[in-house]
Amino acid sequence: MDLTKDATAARRTLTTMWTIRRFEEAVDDLFARGLMHGTMHLSIGQEAVPTGACLALSDGDYITSTHRGHGHCIAKGARLDAMMAELLAKETGYCRGRGGSMHIADVATGNLGANGIVAGGVPIAAGAGLAVAMRGGDEVVVSFFGDGAVNEGAWHEGVNLAAIWDLPVVFVCENNHYGMSMPVERAFKVNRLADRAAAYGIPGVTVDGNDPQAVHDAVSDAVHRARAGRGPSFVEAVTYRWKGHSKSDKNLYRTREEIESWRERDPITRFEQAVAGTLSESDIEACRAEARDRVREAIRVANAAPDADAESLTDAVYAAVSPGAGA
Repeated sequence: MDLTKDATAARRTLTTMWTIRRFEEAVDDLFARGLMHGTMHLSIGQEAVPTGACLALSDGDYITSTHRGHGHCIAKGARLDAMMAELLAKETGYCRGRGGSMHIADVATGNLGANGIVAGGVPIAAGAGLAVAMRGGDEVVVSFFGDGAVNEGAWHEGVNLAAIWDLPVVFVCENNHYGMSMPVERAFKVNRLADRAAAYGIPGVTVDGNDPQAVHDAVSDAVHRARAGRGPSFVEAVTYRWKGHSKSDKNLYRTREEIESWRERDPITRFEQAVAGTLSESDIEACRAEARDRVREAIRVANAAPDADAESLTDAVYAAVSPGAGA
């Protein structure tokens, strides 16, 4: 599917990227004003990766996410009000306000959950792929992770398991050049992280992660391969996060010039330029307005919701015991 030539696909792609951008700008502002607590990992600048990847999936397919996972949730169809409520510790949040930013899950849309553990979603994806294979389904699992995850033991074990059993998993690396403050050049000997795929006997490809079309094409090929029973693939999407690793990151390990050079490669601006012949300026403005209005409404609805109830905090930890049980 050509995302730039098909008007419907172009509008959906652009609206999704703008929604991710506006959502994260909103939570950044809420956090700065002391209205949101905990920590926050923003993916501003990386919007093309989840958008392009999730457009390659069907409704029944699954994803696993990361601590930097707002974009994955939105691209897979999550409700913005439930996401915002979760971040604001409201009872109407996806996890009743108990998980926060790093632990949003929405099983109804196939999102098996974000994960605060680096590479933690990779073996979960392999497990989901195994479940699909055992029940004879045709669903595919996309596992999102960052470059820092590729050196974790859980990553190697998850990818190896999926490879030897030909599980329907697509491993998508959002290579934003830094694992916290560690540059990829110092953490890896290979020039392309996708070269690691050869060690597991699976295909690996590196694409421009700021181009939703390039991401979509690579993930689509990998999804078709997985759905045909030919096993997993590794897609490395090279991108960049404009913000620090988390809210406490002072960005002392990279220069302003480096950040600005990547801001000039803004995936949203690039895509708007690419669809200029397909969408009118009023169409493009409508996509921006829809994203803005959806995020504003999510904030309004979430703020009006009741706060998470501390009295039920242990409900998901301990099983209820009936009166007289064990007597």
